[in-house]
Amino acid sequence: MRILGIETSCDETAAAVVTGERQILANLVLSQLDEHRPFGGVVPEIAARSHLDHLDALIARALAEAGLGFEDLDGVAATAGPGLIGGVFVGVMTAKAIAAARKLPFLAINHLEGHALSARLTEDLDFPYLLLLVSGGHCQLLAVEGVGAYRRLGTTVDDAAGEAFDKTAKILGLGYPGGPAVERAAAAGETGHHELPRPMKGRHNLDFSFSGLKTAVRHVAAAMDPAPDGSSPAVKNLAADFQAAVGDVLADRCARALTRFAADYGRHAPLVVAGGVAANLYLRGRLAEVAAAAGAALLAPPPWLCTDNAAMIAWAGVERLRLGLRDPLDFAPRPRWPLEQLRRPGTAAAETGRTTA
Repeated sequence: MRILGIETSCDETAAAVVTGERQILANLVLSQLDEHRPFGGVVPEIAARSHLDHLDALIARALAEAGLGFEDLDGVAATAGPGLIGGVFVGVMTAKAIAAARKLPFLAINHLEGHALSARLTEDLDFPYLLLLVSGGHCQLLAVEGVGAYRRLGTTVDDAAGEAFDKTAKILGLGYPGGPAVERAAAAGETGHHELPRPMKGRHNLDFSFSGLKTAVRHVAAAMDPAPDGSSPAVKNLAADFQAAVGDVLADRCARALTRFAADYGRHAPLVVAGGVAANLYLRGRLAEVAAAAGAALLAPPPWLCTDNAAMIAWAGVERLRLGLRDPLDFAPRPRWPLEQLRRPGTAAAETGRTTA
């Protein structure tokens, strides 16, 4: 099985070819960082236009790198949501055109499911497992019971962790993209200089909150003299304290989730972390300690598979096509698409997943 994957949900245009044997034959990502950097964040209209300008050529390059033609494919998968709808629309319409012209199965992939299944592309991982999905727009703890079957254990009540990283970078003048910039600054700083909050830490439920932490960083930065310029030792120390606070929150939430998972499923399972923030090596280290303390393993895709890419979309297509799932060519792209609404194997339509407080 050879699947073409297309990813256009945000500010990276990506195309990949992946096989059912977990071989990545091609995985190309065209970044738009330079186009969005002057604005300090992603501009949806610019992102959509860039996808439209570059996607066809990127797909041709991916197929050439894989040594394949369209006639050699078994299906085409594209991110169909959630995401910036203009960019999602570009990827979906391109995938539909290929599928229609070549009479191939079309697979509308939930971007979050791409992240959720990405560890199975690189690891021999069985269902069920515990997933921390942590990115710029999402922060969730999920029991992954199977393809299309996700039980949400906890979610953020306000900002996601990645959003807090991005806003902290902007407050401290660290540049764009914010997540890597904060990680670099924190690595050069020292912790213990600021008493920052740990929202939700110690709570019985498994939810997250990062808005108060972000606000606390803003207050500290506003009192700095001189104002933060991104290069001072004080800024690096604040970045280190912020990152440590995020680490404490994630560690606390995941420790509780591992206990809950073992009680619900009768066994320990690996803690899988995926999404853009999962590329942060400091946070990986904290989560590895938590997993080890619970007698579990931490599984994290390589950093290049944590950020937005088409290999995970192609792999999600492999997983769904294996189960006989495919999507009609009138499938409508979705700016919002909770994992709980995914169609599960053996069902004819979307099914609402179970949730717990």
